[in-house]
Amino acid sequence: MSLSSDSTVPTVSTVTISYSELKESNIDLSARIEEGFGPNGLGILSVKDVPGYSALRQNLLQLAPRLAGLPEEVKRELEDPHSRYNFGWSHGKEKLESGKLDMLKGSYYANPLQDVPTSNSYEIQRYPSYCGSNIWPRNSLPELEGAFKALGKLMFEVGLMVAYHCDQYVSKGIKQHEKQNLEKILLGSRCHKGRLLYYFPAQESSTHDNDSISSWCGWHTDHGSLTGLTRAIFSRDSVEVPCPDPASGLYIQTRSGQIVKVVYGEDEIAYQIGETTSILSSGYLCATPHCVRAPQGEEARGLERSTFALFMQPDWDQKLTFPKEVTIHEELCLSDEVLTFGEYTEKLLNKYYDTKP
Repeated sequence: MSLSSDSTVPTVSTVTISYSELKESNIDLSARIEEGFGPNGLGILSVKDVPGYSALRQNLLQLAPRLAGLPEEVKRELEDPHSRYNFGWSHGKEKLESGKLDMLKGSYYANPLQDVPTSNSYEIQRYPSYCGSNIWPRNSLPELEGAFKALGKLMFEVGLMVAYHCDQYVSKGIKQHEKQNLEKILLGSRCHKGRLLYYFPAQESSTHDNDSISSWCGWHTDHGSLTGLTRAIFSRDSVEVPCPDPASGLYIQTRSGQIVKVVYGEDEIAYQIGETTSILSSGYLCATPHCVRAPQGEEARGLERSTFALFMQPDWDQKLTFPKEVTIHEELCLSDEVLTFGEYTEKLLNKYYDTKP
């Protein structure tokens, strides 16, 4: 990792692995997996030189402002309250750190691998955030479906390669049970979810707090297994522009409690470890709290931000055992409890959303 001391908060470049190395199963990448995801890492690494990625990223992210700009009545038709807004359009439903509803960003959720996951009536009722159907704006924005699925599928395939090398690293420390093999868990899951994110211009949000490091996305730890991230595109009036504030972007809290700003290349895919992988790997792979800081200053006025995240997650039936040592979401009293991933998700959605299923 390289450090910059230009400000009071250091800037750290992610551990980077080339696609050509990653796709080779006989190459030992354990040292770099440990550096990025291990107990002393930042819980993030990036993959460079992925064939076709740059064009797919550009194709999807340029649609985010157009999606957010659709008429309100059209966007209401794209909402799915039953799934806790985990399919289709969501804006102003999720709660911020302060407890206020998040009016800063709009989200579009879909499973990029299957439009209707195979499930029975009990599962549909029990796990609506995963067992629902994708909702595509085929009349108002027909390009979205193809662009969303193409980028999501590519990031999933690269993520599986990352998961394979994570398994190789963890297997050196503990004897893995077959059910705890991350690559196999992700390959067999129906729960993967893509999220196209659009951050509204500052003057359109009365709750915007530019003085806070977490002004664009509050501090949180992803609860899934592996999150793929694109680098954001900034625009003004739907015209792409460079970000005017180098202090804005992704911030991570290190294992020692230090806060650092994390950067990676425009053409790189970043992957972050989620809580579920920390649990399944007995802490060999570590999730870290992170947030997003908005640009500050007069030049940031009217600036939009578009990005995409792919949440790679276990199947809703995957059982998770929470040991006493676990420190995540202590308010939910998870110690010594056995939950399926679907049950765990519903507990967290109860916390983050005002709407009940």
